[in-house]
Amino acid sequence: MNGSGLHAVAAERVFDGTALRERTAVIVDDARIADVVPTVELPRTIPVHALPAGAWLAPGFVDLQVNGGGDVLFNDQPSVQSIRTIAAAHRRRGTTSFLPTLISDSGEKMRRALEAVNAAVGSEPSVLGLHLEGPYLSGERPGVHDKRQLRPPSPDELAMLTAPRRGVLMVTLAPEVVPPGLIAKLVAAGIRVSLGHSMATYAQTRAAMAEGLIGFTHLFNAMRPLASREPGPIALALESPQAWYGLIVDGVHVDPAMLRLALRGLGHPMLVSDAMPPVGGSHSHFTFYGKNIAARDGCCVTEDGTLAGTVLDMATAVKNCVRLLGVALPDALRFASAHPATFLGLGQTLGKLAPGYRADLVAFDPTDITVLATWIAGKKDN
Repeated sequence: MNGSGLHAVAAERVFDGTALRERTAVIVDDARIADVVPTVELPRTIPVHALPAGAWLAPGFVDLQVNGGGDVLFNDQPSVQSIRTIAAAHRRRGTTSFLPTLISDSGEKMRRALEAVNAAVGSEPSVLGLHLEGPYLSGERPGVHDKRQLRPPSPDELAMLTAPRRGVLMVTLAPEVVPPGLIAKLVAAGIRVSLGHSMATYAQTRAAMAEGLIGFTHLFNAMRPLASREPGPIALALESPQAWYGLIVDGVHVDPAMLRLALRGLGHPMLVSDAMPPVGGSHSHFTFYGKNIAARDGCCVTEDGTLAGTVLDMATAVKNCVRLLGVALPDALRFASAHPATFLGLGQTLGKLAPGYRADLVAFDPTDITVLATWIAGKKDN
């Protein structure tokens, strides 16, 4: 990536995370935003990168669920190098920060993932922390997760999770398979806890939220469905102003009508990719848990047709949000940046273009959300 220093990026339209501005420039000083001003007010001494006519500039996308990219699956290679490969694949598609995501695996693999992320945080600015999707999940809603890896947490694993760390830790679990009080312990340790792959009842979900759970991982997918006499976790997510729910907007995982319903809820929607190795890679097939998985028809599936993540990137998720759900582009951009940043507790440094925020920017063509360039901590991606 190119060096930073004092410079500006100017565009005909700049969405700053709150409002849409005309003919505006973002002044970047090293890794931070110094100011956001009308282009005519830019000092002549500041070098300016002027975007093409019609292009938009917005906060870089924040992805909470990235299983892989660039032909790398994080479960296969939980290392700093694999994180860098995945980061490079996704930043070309507008994702300037993300959580590498480990799908349910052994305690040893969890330890290696934590160590890799601890080492990467700081040296790889796009890495915000780690998302452990499991292994404390329901065997009734495993999705592509290996049932042999699903289990309740052990004392050793709890100690590993709550130990001092660098970056954010997000844990997806099924509340009904963990003991009472465990969610509160995780939250007390600064962990973002999210419900997923769960058959929790409405009452069990309420109890989990009372302990501090506020997230819902890929809402609708791999969880108890809405029903007339057992509304389950989906109803509670939609009626809770403190809830934050990830949405996979690929046109396959969830019907657009259901996604539009989620957008009318009181909770806060967040776009996620749930991306697998083919995103930004050259291969359409990969293996996971010994299963052959193919990327086709806009998703990843096993040989028996089970959904196994996506070939989605965040720029495409934003585009789908507009085209499939009828969402205004500024709102879709907010779902991809400010909302996930706030959920992670990073809303004062990421997700907006404002003085003091990290200079994470994405430039794109608004007609099809083609990414033109990204800047991470003030440095432009080559």
